[in-house]
Amino acid sequence: MEKVDVIIPAYRPGQEFEKLLEVLCQQSYEVDHILVMNTEKKFWNPSWETKFPKVKVKHLSKVEFDHGGTRRQAAQISEADIMVFMTQDAVPADRNLIRNLIRPLQENSQIGAAYARQLAREDCAYLEKYTRSFNYPAQSSVKWEKDTGRYGIKTYFCSNVCAAYRKSIYEQIGGFVPKAIFNEDMIYAGTMAKRGYGIAYAAEARVIHSHNYSCRQQFHRNFDLGVSQAEHPEIFEGVPSEGEGLRLVKKSLAYLVKTGHVWLIPKLVGQSGFKYMGYFLGKRYKKLPEKVILFCTMNREYWKQTKE
Repeated sequence: MEKVDVIIPAYRPGQEFEKLLEVLCQQSYEVDHILVMNTEKKFWNPSWETKFPKVKVKHLSKVEFDHGGTRRQAAQISEADIMVFMTQDAVPADRNLIRNLIRPLQENSQIGAAYARQLAREDCAYLEKYTRSFNYPAQSSVKWEKDTGRYGIKTYFCSNVCAAYRKSIYEQIGGFVPKAIFNEDMIYAGTMAKRGYGIAYAAEARVIHSHNYSCRQQFHRNFDLGVSQAEHPEIFEGVPSEGEGLRLVKKSLAYLVKTGHVWLIPKLVGQSGFKYMGYFLGKRYKKLPEKVILFCTMNREYWKQTKE
């Protein structure tokens, strides 16, 4: 039986995080360790280490955290065969999450990563529920480098909200980039695909995870997404990206008309505009003054570290 570690970066974890730990400890495929990379020790509840003996915690300062670097550091600590990365706000939908998530890696040695299906929360907005179903359909799939002509940038899609990586392939590829403003999962997945490995979407592995982002939050998020792609042209240059976003807008529009929710069309147009504006500016961040970058980003610490 292969060893599996779950790795979770955390910041101010609360009651939902305890639920995550509880369900992880009840999985039908037992995990070896739950390694928590916690930002700011003062926000950590030490009783969790007693209540959940599988939990191992490493504390970081806020300035030390990096989307790529922190996960890279955790991977160096892990001695498991398979590493499952999660975010603190994702909750397994059932006891078979780990088993279903790692299955593609165990069935095919050429698959280096597998990511889970994300189901919307009960309080999820109507439009966001459709976006979830668009990005995370009911059918599993595997994508390879040869699929870029058909799927464009979606070929490299992978989400560390809940994703499994085979450690041997991870080390061979070189792991997550040491420094990333965002999107460390797709940067790694793209590198892996170019080396001939597949990226699996495991629809049977399900987590409950969604956000009701405002237009402003969408703008900041997509700005950092654009920056991450601009910083890694070796992965993203020449791979169609905007087309996938436009396809989502068209599908969402058709869905709203079909279901009679036409009053949500202005909201769709507004959200899409803010997303595109953020992404457009992020891709061109090198031409922007520092003040504009700091206004646009959702990760100011990243730019402070970049200056040092």
